[in-house]
Amino acid sequence: MPNEKEWSIQDIARSAGTTSRTLRHYGDIGLLEPSRVGSNGYRYYDQDALVRLQRILLLRELGLSLPAIGEVLEGEQDTTAALRTHLKWLEQERQRLGRQIESVRTTLKKTERGEQLMATEVFDGFDHTKYEKEVTERWGADAYKQGDRWWKSLSAEDKKAHQQEQKDIAAAFGEARAKGLPADGDEAQAITQRLYEWLRPAVRAVSKGYFAGLGQLYVDDPRYGQYDEKHGEGTAEYIRDAMAVYAERNLRD
Repeated sequence: MPNEKEWSIQDIARSAGTTSRTLRHYGDIGLLEPSRVGSNGYRYYDQDALVRLQRILLLRELGLSLPAIGEVLEGEQDTTAALRTHLKWLEQERQRLGRQIESVRTTLKKTERGEQLMATEVFDGFDHTKYEKEVTERWGADAYKQGDRWWKSLSAEDKKAHQQEQKDIAAAFGEARAKGLPADGDEAQAITQRLYEWLRPAVRAVSKGYFAGLGQLYVDDPRYGQYDEKHGEGTAEYIRDAMAVYAERNLRD
């Protein structure tokens, strides 16, 4: 493949919906090295790097950890064949999303008309086990089963409130970072306590390693890039640091 064009790290981050920090981290661990580093220290990426990043993001969507992704990419000899496999998976996802859209449309229509709903219609295309593989891989099957049982036990109103609390906690972290408050200070640690309490119903025994490891995901996992986008650059690292301090002070392995 001819490499006639290059993109800056900012261009790639913006196009891929991730952050420059995430791309630098990928480079640091050898997962996605820039094709060139300019004399000013800026990183640039060619077409081969773009294809590799697409593969990384697709594998992340499948729930693979970064070390596992590295092993997969290292063992692949035929990029075209790998992309064909992922194209098939994406087409399946498109079909599933199409079913979800039709499910919501049907629910809305029947609700407006006062008609009886059918469970098979309401939940067509929905899969609550989407993250089972990732949770099981990182923290064991029991962790997934426990969290799944707890989530199923909640009412629709409780689920909504739980999700809103997560958003409020993220916003509070963003505000604390913007104020320049230290991650190990009283206010940041009080917010971290809220996060800990938010996790407990689903996880129960939140260990030091679990909590600190989860904090690292805010920086490593591109799906968490939303925190920087919504609450300001550096929020993900701020949350990670606050969680690491809290784990060290309050939790045990």
